[in-house]
Amino acid sequence: MKTPEYVAIVTKIYRKYIDLALSGEEYIINPEDKQALLQVFNRGGFSSGHLGKDANTDLIFKDKPGNMGIYIGNISGYNPNKGYITVNLNNTVCLGDTIGVERESSKYHVSELMEKKSNILKADSGMLVKIGRVKGNIKPGDKIFKLEDKELFHSARLSYSKENIRIPLTCTLKIEKNKPIQAILFYKDEKAVELVSSIIPTEALSAPITKERIMVQFSKTGSTPFEFTKFNITLDDNLYINISDLNELRRICLAKLEEYILQKSKRTFSKKSPSLYKKEKAPITQNVKISLLLNQLDTNTNYSLLENVDSIYIPLKYFADSKFSNILKNLASNHNLYIYMPNIIKANYKNLFVNNIDAALSNYNIKGFVLSNISNFELLHNYREKYKFIGNYTLNVFNNNSIKALNEYGIDKVTLSCELSKTAIQDICCSCSIPTELIVYGNIPVMTTGYCFLGNTNKCYPECNTYCKQQHLYYLKDKIGFNFQIIPDNIQTVTTIYNSKTTSIEFADINLNSVRIDILNENILEINNIINSVKQGNRLTGNSYTNGNLFREV
Repeated sequence: MKTPEYVAIVTKIYRKYIDLALSGEEYIINPEDKQALLQVFNRGGFSSGHLGKDANTDLIFKDKPGNMGIYIGNISGYNPNKGYITVNLNNTVCLGDTIGVERESSKYHVSELMEKKSNILKADSGMLVKIGRVKGNIKPGDKIFKLEDKELFHSARLSYSKENIRIPLTCTLKIEKNKPIQAILFYKDEKAVELVSSIIPTEALSAPITKERIMVQFSKTGSTPFEFTKFNITLDDNLYINISDLNELRRICLAKLEEYILQKSKRTFSKKSPSLYKKEKAPITQNVKISLLLNQLDTNTNYSLLENVDSIYIPLKYFADSKFSNILKNLASNHNLYIYMPNIIKANYKNLFVNNIDAALSNYNIKGFVLSNISNFELLHNYREKYKFIGNYTLNVFNNNSIKALNEYGIDKVTLSCELSKTAIQDICCSCSIPTELIVYGNIPVMTTGYCFLGNTNKCYPECNTYCKQQHLYYLKDKIGFNFQIIPDNIQTVTTIYNSKTTSIEFADINLNSVRIDILNENILEINNIINSVKQGNRLTGNSYTNGNLFREV
């Protein structure tokens, strides 16, 4: 998802500093390397990320979504008729570079660069120059950014346009009178190719073939990733071999070597017996068990009106807030109640869990936990024997191998990955050793981030306006107008971003033990209608709904 130039520059610089760090020698970071990283792609410079103790309001740069390049100065003068901008540079600019102006979305190729009245190829920091043929929404005072450095990008392209790393090979050739030539290729000290060719050398009339000529010809591996670094040649006297025959022998040997390497690295899968894939009769949807995830609780909602729900998942934070006590008691008396563990557990959530979990378990008749992170196994270790563990889809429940591993950790039921296709889901459900559950309705989270978009910070701070505690809905709008709802969690400054479209899928021909409905903002009437549609085997349709990955292959 990045340009080849980006990959080339970043990996080159990272390789350099990894080697320097491992060398044990003292070193300093070259400012030119930081400049190169900023130039190839940056969204507002560098940040210390989550490493600092204080709130970091510079973690995300909101002013521009794409590459902003490197700031090179402000426009001091502009001639709109000729498209000339005048700027006192604070960075180098060359003919052929690409620049951008802060209020203009277009990119401009530097085709004219002038100092006073002279055309120049390169201008250094501190020079007053004119850059030509730049037109658009441009005014004096606007910032100018260099988006692409011609020389930097050219050197990056050179680094990957030609393969520089070759795989060393050892070649053994046996060339005897009146016998076919035999060739053996060794790859990583293994005998990879052994070939008896159809080439039979003849007696030389004038200039017999030499070992040196054979090695020269065989070493012409061209654009292949191989090179011969060692030869063992047995050659009888006074023999002649056509050069074209040697070339053909080399070509055949390398082709067989490629086949050997590919075969060696090819994954092998044990074929399941047909009975494992035999589709059992799918359950009647009206009788399927329903699990309901309530991402948000509302004290003004009467949850006793919920119909046809077997299990309810409630996020952990609500069990530590006394104002939700009556709601939780009501839900526990009518349904199987589970504590839904958060994806990310920092110190605040760990303390909340330790200080409240035993009281919650005794007060609300909890049936078990939905585990969202592998660390939950350690946190919940003492509760394994008494309570049921459900593996959330965030555990990347992707195949029967992952399900088996999770079962060994103590998982009793799994919620399958939202990225699976229908075929993959059917295959898993027909041979799974523990109960399976699938999310058939809901806005699936697309990202969980350790950042609050409302406070513009990665940690809560005293002077924050605490918009997260107000009863409002918040969204991120993407460049094509879709709204992605965000839910901040002020307990540990974590935000969940939800898909703009609601997943709604049919499951009648999938042999599931239960299905899950995820609720964000829907009221009781809407929730009951959704449950009824699910039990009837119907999916909701329209522009706001999606099948997710059901009909896509990963």
